[in-house]
Amino acid sequence: WDWLYRALVLLVIACPCALVISTPVSIVAALTAAARNGVLVKGGAFIEIPAKLKAVALDKTGTLTEGRPAVVEVVPLNGHDEAELLARAAGLEARSEHPLARAIIEYVAGKGVAVSPAEDLKAVPGKGATGRWQGRAFWAGSPRYLSERGQQTDDVRQRIEAMARAGRTVVVVGNEEHVCGLIALADAVRPTTAGAIRALKELGVGRVVMLTGDNEATGRAIGGEAGVDDVRAGLLPEDKVGAVEALVAEFGTVAMVGDGVNDAPALARASLGVAMGAGTDAAIETADVALMSDDLGRLPWLVRHSRRTLSVIGQNVAFSLAVKALFVALTFAGYSSLWGAIAADTGASLLVIFNGMRLLQGGRAAQ
Repeated sequence: WDWLYRALVLLVIACPCALVISTPVSIVAALTAAARNGVLVKGGAFIEIPAKLKAVALDKTGTLTEGRPAVVEVVPLNGHDEAELLARAAGLEARSEHPLARAIIEYVAGKGVAVSPAEDLKAVPGKGATGRWQGRAFWAGSPRYLSERGQQTDDVRQRIEAMARAGRTVVVVGNEEHVCGLIALADAVRPTTAGAIRALKELGVGRVVMLTGDNEATGRAIGGEAGVDDVRAGLLPEDKVGAVEALVAEFGTVAMVGDGVNDAPALARASLGVAMGAGTDAAIETADVALMSDDLGRLPWLVRHSRRTLSVIGQNVAFSLAVKALFVALTFAGYSSLWGAIAADTGASLLVIFNGMRLLQGGRAAQ
């Protein structure tokens, strides 16, 4: 009868309740705490990845910067005046959701210039748009698109380079014959950007890279102000995917942070896709994490929160196994009882739950 009794004690203590719930209760608490802090994580698997990040890739417009560029300079060329240039640019950008396009539309509206949407509009991904405005073919796009069209002159190149060195993004407007003019826009770096990047480095993230479709000079100016380790400029959406794949191959666990349609493929390729809350639907749907407060400072908080979550899970698993190992030893030694085993099993389950729920308290992100 003694061994039958001991067998019953072992049967009770072998119940895996505490061990089984040690991880789920911690994950649910961690997801809830993240949501309270403006970080929407799309599942338990993605709450664990930030703890292992080795590199972070960041889009520029809308991620490192405010995403609210403003027109700061308009330069008509080849006999065109400002109103004419703005009307053509607005017509080509009328249906675009890109931050630069919206900034141009707002500027044109403030100037009181009538906007007539262009016909036969075609987007050139990562470069610009083409269309017919008042019966004539026009285009608007990046300096790279201008170069590809073979319409760049020394005067235009020098003007673009001067604007880029000042950290401005340039939109070029032209027709089949020549460049009609340049529109320079400036976008301020987010106040939390530099601090967030410093915090990521302090947490052990080995490389912080900025990926942008903008030109090299503008990218360097913004990247220097933000404090990133590397700037990769002039990238098309597929180039961003390639850059992320290279980082994954080099570092293993990589996060990509972006907000636009052009960032969605790179977000999907990264180990962890992070979208800014005010970003496009495509970016948010593709990403694994959404920063609903649109605050890049939430990213280092998420890394710390993830590490704390893994620590709590480790504590729960270790405690559950230790309790069971102790009672197995006591049972074989003849010092345990059935009621003691029941109390230990139930008590371990409760302690694991309470320890996991600690993740709901403290560790709140700075406002």
